[in-house]
Amino acid sequence: MKLSTKGRYGVRAMVDLALHYDDQGATPLNSIAERQNISEHYLEQLIATLRKAGLVNSVRGAYGGYLLARKPAEITVKDIIQELEGPIAPSECVAKESESSCENIESCITRLIWKKLRNSINEVLNSITLEDLRQEAINAKQEGEHHGYSYHI
Repeated sequence: MKLSTKGRYGVRAMVDLALHYDDQGATPLNSIAERQNISEHYLEQLIATLRKAGLVNSVRGAYGGYLLARKPAEITVKDIIQELEGPIAPSECVAKESESSCENIESCITRLIWKKLRNSINEVLNSITLEDLRQEAINAKQEGEHHGYSYHI
């Protein structure tokens, strides 16, 4: 299972918004795109999806941009990935909407593997909030560590 750029870039953009959560005002899209080295046009598409999902709010006007719709501690990586990528499942047979379409669902022994893998992935993604990632980035910056983070505080 491999995440697409939608999921990876979406998480990066949301972490960027979390890092600027305490700032006054909204964060312009072009600022996020520049800091994260993501095409502004592509980022617009991702943010639109996240806005429709209720994860970000938009602010119009000269000082417009985007804000997290909830506190960073209330948004998980799973929330973001699921909105941008769809159901998190290593196989179609364990995706919630596809379960009934499998002819061998009752007798497929390998399905147990895919269910355990899906559950483990969901558990990990659900256990990490934007606040966790925000604190990790802040701590790394304060300690002078460089982990390849491209965040500016």
